[in-house]
Amino acid sequence: MGMGIWAMHFIAMLAFHLSIPVSYNKALVITSIIPAIISSGIAFFIISRPTMMGKIQVILGAFFMATGIVSMHYTGMDAMEMGAMIEYNPLLWVLSAVIAFVASLVALNLLFFISQNHNTPRMWWRKAGSSLIMGIAISGMHYTGMAAATFKAHPHGNTSVSLFDSSILAYCIGIGMLVIFGLVFISIFVDKKFESQSIKFESKFRSVIESATDAIILADRKGSMISWNKGAESMFGYKDKEVIGKNLEMIIPERYREAHQSGMKRYLSTQEPQVVGHTVELEGLKKGGHIFPIELSLATWKEGENIYFSSIIRDITERKRSEKKINQMVYRDSLTGLPNRRLLHDRLNQALDQAQENKQTLGVMFLDLDRFKYINDTLGHAAGDLLLIEVAKRIQACVAKSDTVCRQGGDEFIVLIPHSNADKLTKIAQQIVDVFNNSIVLNEHEVFVTPSIGISLYPSDGRDAETLIKNADTAMYRVKEQGRNSFEFYTPEMNEAISKKMKLEIGLRKALDQNELKLVYQPQMDVKTGRLCGIEALIRWHHPEWGMISPADFIPLAEETGLILPIGEWVLYQACVQNKTWQNEGYPDLRMAVNISSRQFQQTNFAETVKKILKESGLDPAHLELELTESIIQDSAHAISTMHILKEMGIHLSIDDFGTGYSSLSYLKTFPIDTLKIDQSFTRNIFINQKDASLVSTIINMAHNLDLKVIAEGVETMEQLHFLQQEKCNEAQGYFFSRPIPAEEMNTILQQQLVTKEL
Repeated sequence: MGMGIWAMHFIAMLAFHLSIPVSYNKALVITSIIPAIISSGIAFFIISRPTMMGKIQVILGAFFMATGIVSMHYTGMDAMEMGAMIEYNPLLWVLSAVIAFVASLVALNLLFFISQNHNTPRMWWRKAGSSLIMGIAISGMHYTGMAAATFKAHPHGNTSVSLFDSSILAYCIGIGMLVIFGLVFISIFVDKKFESQSIKFESKFRSVIESATDAIILADRKGSMISWNKGAESMFGYKDKEVIGKNLEMIIPERYREAHQSGMKRYLSTQEPQVVGHTVELEGLKKGGHIFPIELSLATWKEGENIYFSSIIRDITERKRSEKKINQMVYRDSLTGLPNRRLLHDRLNQALDQAQENKQTLGVMFLDLDRFKYINDTLGHAAGDLLLIEVAKRIQACVAKSDTVCRQGGDEFIVLIPHSNADKLTKIAQQIVDVFNNSIVLNEHEVFVTPSIGISLYPSDGRDAETLIKNADTAMYRVKEQGRNSFEFYTPEMNEAISKKMKLEIGLRKALDQNELKLVYQPQMDVKTGRLCGIEALIRWHHPEWGMISPADFIPLAEETGLILPIGEWVLYQACVQNKTWQNEGYPDLRMAVNISSRQFQQTNFAETVKKILKESGLDPAHLELELTESIIQDSAHAISTMHILKEMGIHLSIDDFGTGYSSLSYLKTFPIDTLKIDQSFTRNIFINQKDASLVSTIINMAHNLDLKVIAEGVETMEQLHFLQQEKCNEAQGYFFSRPIPAEEMNTILQQQLVTKEL
């Protein structure tokens, strides 16, 4: 534009002929180009700004345009070198400037109108009119300015002739400008082509954006939204006219806004992406205030110095709902809703990492319900499920929200307590024990259940999840052994005991097959005559590596593991066979006493098993005595039935360790019992504790009054035997007569009894 104005002016100047020679100052000619270019640039810059200035823009642009034209013209006039002086008519000079301003104002106004309505059909004539008026402005100003000039000859003026042909120069300038304009028009044409393609591409891009179900939102560096598609409208509930130009924070929940602002500032200042270029899960804010989960993909691009943000947002409400269902199935216990074993291990491993990093401690509680099986068996599994739900609630009420209560399985629960110490764990464990002092009502049945709790601490009791849980479980079993309904912290000694117990169990399972179990026999003597009247069979275990193992160590383990059933049956069979063997060898007929465990006796086929063994061994039932413990006969309904069957078979029945249990004495008149066995703890203390002596006397008198025989165990001295003789006890056994001995040694005692009888 600037070059066009200057070319018109210079060619018109060359077309002006004076009667004197004229040349031009090249520096001033070139200088005259500058205001034309600068003023055109300023004018077009002003009217092209994307603001709402309107008419003020046009007037300001016209002012700069007119200033440039006038400056260019009179600078060019001053470049003339000739033998004359130029004087200007002030009126015409001002008129030329006014013509330049008015014409520029009209032309720019038309250009401004065109720029605002470029998509209106048939705008070409307005463009042509704008060009024509601009041409009139330049030429009108030029010739008015020329008319304002008066040339007066200078007496000492330069009379030299111009060195170049003005017509040729004018043609050269004109042709050069036409070439420049041609190139400009070609570039405009190419630009229009690219713009057309860009518009088509943008249209296609816009159609893709509008058809997307995801929200696609564009925003500038200030967070002001500049694009809002149909997906965003459907997702957030706002029309585009409600959000365009407004800040993104209107769709961001309040608790995230501060983080959003700081994130924007950080990115704009450092250009280091943290969320940009990644997909993150956040929350969005709908119109009306509803908050919902979203998935956000954020990208940026630059246009010049400006940074823009594009957000692709997806509503993941359904996905979150599905994930929650899957999470419930995979990580939650279906009955109580508590975390299951898998989720516990995840949380425990995270807590261990944090504890290791921060050098903290944490606690693990292993909780098992006492007598849960009894409640489950008596009230049914449905009631048992209700009980577990209530137990879960009570445990959760005793811990903080940051702690984890997990159902390990069955009636076992694990509690993870981060940032804890022994004192804190003690308080929580005691609180759990105390809360179960209150009864639980299940389907109108009031029940009581107590917990046994084992506790392990990180890092002293283990540095990984498996070890901590195992050690807490070990401590819990120690609580079970010591009476239940309490809690205990893990100690290394417990692990040694468990390890020993495990090895003992493995060895006991092999003992029967490897013939490591043997029977020994202890004589039972008639207190009055001193003769042998019976034999008690006792089991012994000789391990090839550990040597002799006490029955006190392996019998309770056999009871717990169920191994007592095959072991008890083997003992009964071997004792019956041995007694029959002695009878076949000609020794006197004696009763063989065999201890029966409560687990054996509770078997529904116990009587049939005894009958089968007697038949296989050939032993007469009258020569068999079964020693029952008080715990056996506490289940009176089953006990009476089984005892009567055994009694009808002719088997002798006795109560072992009488006086050490808690059963009612009423069973002495109810059950078909033949003998009471006084526990050795009473017999040994006859001369140490007067109360024990009184108890022994009372038991003997009571038994005789009920027509029962009495046998005292643990007789070790002559004084004890004399006391029993004075109290008229029937039978006695103990180290005073003989220790438990193998069958081979028992043959000697039997032989002596046989010789004595013959004499």
